[in-house]
Amino acid sequence: MLVALFATFFSFAQTGEQKALEAKRQRLQKEISEINRLLFAERKEKGDILDRVEALDKKINVRQELIRLTNQQSNLLNRQINVNIRAISKLREDLKLLKDDYARLIQQSYQNKSRNNRLMFLLSSKNFYQAVKRIQYMKQYAQYRKKQGELISEKTDELAILNKDLVEQRKAKEQLLVENRKAKNALYKEIESQKELLTSIRQNEARYTATIRKKQKEARKIDREIERLIKSAIAKTNKRTGNTNTTTFALTPEAKIVATNFSANKGKLIWPVEKGIKSQGYGLYKDKLYPGIEHRNNGVTITTDKGSKARAIFEGEVIAILSVPGGSRGVQIKHGNYISTYYNLSKLYVKKGDKVVAKDVLGDIYTSRFDGSTKLKFYLYKDSSRLNPEDWIYQL
Repeated sequence: MLVALFATFFSFAQTGEQKALEAKRQRLQKEISEINRLLFAERKEKGDILDRVEALDKKINVRQELIRLTNQQSNLLNRQINVNIRAISKLREDLKLLKDDYARLIQQSYQNKSRNNRLMFLLSSKNFYQAVKRIQYMKQYAQYRKKQGELISEKTDELAILNKDLVEQRKAKEQLLVENRKAKNALYKEIESQKELLTSIRQNEARYTATIRKKQKEARKIDREIERLIKSAIAKTNKRTGNTNTTTFALTPEAKIVATNFSANKGKLIWPVEKGIKSQGYGLYKDKLYPGIEHRNNGVTITTDKGSKARAIFEGEVIAILSVPGGSRGVQIKHGNYISTYYNLSKLYVKKGDKVVAKDVLGDIYTSRFDGSTKLKFYLYKDSSRLNPEDWIYQL
């Protein structure tokens, strides 16, 4: 009984864990599919070389995570299969004992089936009390025999279910192994592609480093403009209240409520696009080919479909329209003392002073004529301090 209870509990626990792992695996598979569709489709040799290196590196990282997760699922199934095998073995032993016991009961019943035997058994009682006890015994014996028969039927059904589960688990494990082999083959090809790309970069080092310098210069220009506009907004807001602070907003009671609600939704805020993938994360990271070169992203880059629109992540007020010389346009929204920035827009649907709510459309995201990519650059600040959007946007 303890073995059966343990097996049942373990099975439920494993099923929950298996479902969680399967959900993660499906999410990773979807992410790989989106990477292929958004970062590789119709681009191939188009696009700058730095973008291709970053896209391939992201794909390899996601593929490695998928393989690790699939191995974890396979190991979990192995443990579940072993528990079921032990439970089946114990159940068969119990079933054999039940059947042997039942066989003895049937044999005894057959030997004593005569009505005369039962009648003599009662008449041979020494007194009325013993006769009543013997009647009760015969009833209990019949009930016990019936119960044993039902128990055998239940155990047989339980054994059939366990055997069926075992077959399904072995099929699931085999399917996981097949998918893992495919993923490893794909990973091998991607690593080979990466090696070829890196070799070609080494042969054109000047072109690669020029691309890096150009991108870093563009990023610094955008960052400076974003921070200039935030400080300007702080100064204008605070001037109305006689506050000379240029780094922190002086909040009205209404703005405090918005800021508190925004902060309470940390990790649960909606994406600034309806669908897409994070093609470049926040922070400082080393170059894949030249580790001495460092790249910085003060926001996150989200790649999406052509024709996609940027949308507000929370209620707020449009405090600035960005227009970087030689670049695209953008929108800044104030949420209390939090500021979200949406950059690389080709067309705007809002203007300074507009009030917005979550999911309101802000503008069309620009699609590059050069490589066909559609990328939104998204930044998040608290007053004049940078925040990592990955900590705030749901599953970013």
